[in-house]
Amino acid sequence: MISQPKHILWLLLGVNLLNYLDRQVLYSLLPLIQLDLLITDAQAGRLASAFMLVYMLAAPPIGYLADKNGRKFWITLGIGLWSLATAFSGLARNYSALFLARSAVGIGESCYGAVSPSFVAEQFPASRRGSILALFSMAIPVGSALGYIAGGFLGQRWGWRSAFFAVGIPGLLFAFLAAQLREQRPAAPPQRPSPISSYLNLFRVPSFLLVTLAGAAMTFALGGFAVWMPSFFHRQWGMSVGQAGTLFGAVTVASGILGSLAGGWLSDWGLRFNSKSYFLVSGFGLLMGLPLAILTLLIGRPHWAAGLLFMAEFFLFLNMGPLNAIIVAVTEPGSRSMAFAANIFVIHALGDAVSPAIIGSISDQMGLKTALIAASLTLALASAFCFWGTRYYDRDARHV
Repeated sequence: MISQPKHILWLLLGVNLLNYLDRQVLYSLLPLIQLDLLITDAQAGRLASAFMLVYMLAAPPIGYLADKNGRKFWITLGIGLWSLATAFSGLARNYSALFLARSAVGIGESCYGAVSPSFVAEQFPASRRGSILALFSMAIPVGSALGYIAGGFLGQRWGWRSAFFAVGIPGLLFAFLAAQLREQRPAAPPQRPSPISSYLNLFRVPSFLLVTLAGAAMTFALGGFAVWMPSFFHRQWGMSVGQAGTLFGAVTVASGILGSLAGGWLSDWGLRFNSKSYFLVSGFGLLMGLPLAILTLLIGRPHWAAGLLFMAEFFLFLNMGPLNAIIVAVTEPGSRSMAFAANIFVIHALGDAVSPAIIGSISDQMGLKTALIAASLTLALASAFCFWGTRYYDRDARHV
């Protein structure tokens, strides 16, 4: 039985790295898959859309069931399901089979994404949750970069099918280890409302509503950057596709690690002086990242642009731990899986599920630089939501 908090943290951090690796590995393999299965760009794009749509829609019912019946089961099931689905992606002989496999990856990862943050956070005292969740969330940029790197390396050497096998099968070991986790079941309310009422009750908590809207506004911008910034470097500076992708990936990994860890430490340290530290650190980070992101797009030299991009993403990643810690702080223990599930649904539905297409449409009319600058402005909205949240945080946290 795995019961020590630090052991639980390191196990689920490792799983979270694999989570994002398996999610992103497809994108570096697409040229090989398209050549082999003879699929169009539109079909390739639908593979990514299928994952995100299923991921969003599966999270709310899974979050409700996890809070009702226990979270360890869903963590274990999710790891096993997405790992098997990733491995089975390598067996796909046609587009339909690959589409179904990637949809199944979305179901598995929604089990984990909706349940694991609260499971990790509850192993530690409230005063450390910002830094703990920052460390846990560091897996997002690192795991994503590893997915691109592993997919490109393995696919080039042994083919795209072998790449899916190589990154999918190790997850079965993690699923076995997750089954050994100790679970302390939070007390559920004696009469649990219906699922719809339960989710509506979450959004009646002002701090939860505002932290979710802040996450959506930030995800709108960052999701757009993730898709279009390599293309911007390619078009603006004449870099090769490989050079542009490598530059953006390297900057994102470095800024993601440093920014996430710094934001977690700074927000926990700030609790000594101000109980609203999680909202304040996040709000100031988003506010400082905005002009740096715009300067990245306006500067006339690629090396300066890379440096400004690093600084912008460093400040934007400060909120990775604090915003998740707010969700834990202002929701009842028996509803936290639902809270993260609702957060997942909203931030993606209003964020990176729509922003790449909107940016592309603006780019067709006014150019990619203008489109990315326009998308950057949502960071100001995200910052405003964080500062607005400081009005309600103390009251909402006391109710838990």
